[in-house]
Amino acid sequence: MPAKASRIRTITPSQARRIWLHAQRLDEAAPFGEGPEATRLAVEHLGYVQIDTINVIERSHHHILFSRVPGYRRGDLRQAQSMDKSVFEYWTHALSYVPTRDLRFFLPEMKRHKTEPSRWYADANPNDLKRMLRNIRKDGALSIRDIDDDELVEKDHPWASRKPSKRVLQLGFYNGDLTISERNGMVKTYELMERHFGWNQRPKAATDKQVAEYLLDRALRSQGLVSLESISYLEAKRKPVFKELIEGRVRCKQLVPVTIEGVEKPQFWATPEVLDAVPEPGQELVHILSPFDPLIIQRKRTSAIFGYDHLFEAYVPKAKRKYGYFSLPVLVGEEIVAALDLKTDRAARKVLIQNWTWMRPDESGRLKGIVEEALGRFEAFQLGD
Repeated sequence: MPAKASRIRTITPSQARRIWLHAQRLDEAAPFGEGPEATRLAVEHLGYVQIDTINVIERSHHHILFSRVPGYRRGDLRQAQSMDKSVFEYWTHALSYVPTRDLRFFLPEMKRHKTEPSRWYADANPNDLKRMLRNIRKDGALSIRDIDDDELVEKDHPWASRKPSKRVLQLGFYNGDLTISERNGMVKTYELMERHFGWNQRPKAATDKQVAEYLLDRALRSQGLVSLESISYLEAKRKPVFKELIEGRVRCKQLVPVTIEGVEKPQFWATPEVLDAVPEPGQELVHILSPFDPLIIQRKRTSAIFGYDHLFEAYVPKAKRKYGYFSLPVLVGEEIVAALDLKTDRAARKVLIQNWTWMRPDESGRLKGIVEEALGRFEAFQLGD
């Protein structure tokens, strides 16, 4: 993307880290306050919180929220989803909790899926979904556990179910006919979307251009520094649209091209306000992060800005692992200093340290004490309600 050299701002890696950490609200002890309201505010600021099924330690959606809401309780997310209805579930780059205020930006994708279903649902019988919707309309919300008359089939995928009804429920979910009104662990309860939200009429769906602008603004808010790759993570088809939007904002001086010293690629952009208010180095807060945390999930970005190459080794043979089966990055201040392979032993009510890897072994003596304090808080969260 052409830009005059005099208009490009160059920042240090430390400044880049501080910008991103502030955008992620990991540079403050309790940036969203406490209680159920803090959960809503955190999801709205981040834009999405990824859901994952692995529960070696607490599942990622609870873990990500705990990292930003120290007093977080699992019931806070349940209240936001099922009672306050301030968050809902849908696909971002993965299945995620998303702010309900943003729902209209997801309606176009729901409509597209209804007319052009993904390959997993392309051969689904539409009459099966019609029957399911009639049953839910008549008898109320249900989960797959409520269905006991399915003729079981063999799984065609490790994540599939032997109950054909699960596929029908998921089709209704991605089509936007159904929404997930409640979760108990990983068991989802499905409800008619209109009835769950109490709509007489659906919100007006955003246009494709509005969706693109929303995604760009979401990235700017939660990342501080953005690149084409970071905005369109796992959605490369959107890059040309984002490129055009960025060029327009650069011309209007709403965005500034940015390079990071020592980082050749990618090109970054930020708002002038962000660049004029780079946070000063702060206290060394400690966060034991989920591998699905927004600070970690985009591996190339984390490597470029933090110099840390995270390894997700759950699917790597044990003999070939470097950090461990489910390693968690440890953030101290603005540096990722270690990776901890942890496992929660729920029967013994303790968190086990399977492996502890220091990124800079010479710093371990100075930092071990504060990391152990954080581990104590993390264990209390793991074993709490």
